[in-house]
Amino acid sequence: MKNLCAASFLSSLLLFCPFSSHASESAEFVHTPYTAQNVVFDFYFDEPSKIATALYWLRSLLNTLSNEPYNITPDFNDIKVVIHGTEIVTLAQKNYPKYKAVVERMRYYAEFGVEFKICAMAAKDYGYDLKDFYEFVDVVPSSITELAHWQLQGYALITPQVPYKKHAIEDIR
Repeated sequence: MKNLCAASFLSSLLLFCPFSSHASESAEFVHTPYTAQNVVFDFYFDEPSKIATALYWLRSLLNTLSNEPYNITPDFNDIKVVIHGTEIVTLAQKNYPKYKAVVERMRYYAEFGVEFKICAMAAKDYGYDLKDFYEFVDVVPSSITELAHWQLQGYALITPQVPYKKHAIEDIR
């Protein structure tokens, strides 16, 4: 009974005492010990323009790993991007004038070894053939099977979420 009362007293003391020992300190920056990475991105968006934002996820991965203190050159990473949503239209050569900026960003990443893969079933749904796509793109039989394949090989799956931005950062911080 005595132990129960002591425990009850300590619990209530913790509940009503403010934790002020770290009130004036700030967060600490920690360098997680990242190593070269094998990653497969799943791009499936309801609007073609969302691919532009999703490519920033790819950039964030590459920039973090290639900068200090990691200095992992892109050729040590193995990165795949599987494309099977409306964004497939950005890789149709006939749409280059409209999507030039994202096509050139993808071409740039491809030069660093990033592999862009389009689902053949989705391409067929859009009426595209192999000749419709750029030389840096591979067409694979099935996006779902492709994603499963790379995950079974130990690749981390990243699925960018790209909502419409409702608020400016300045307005909500």
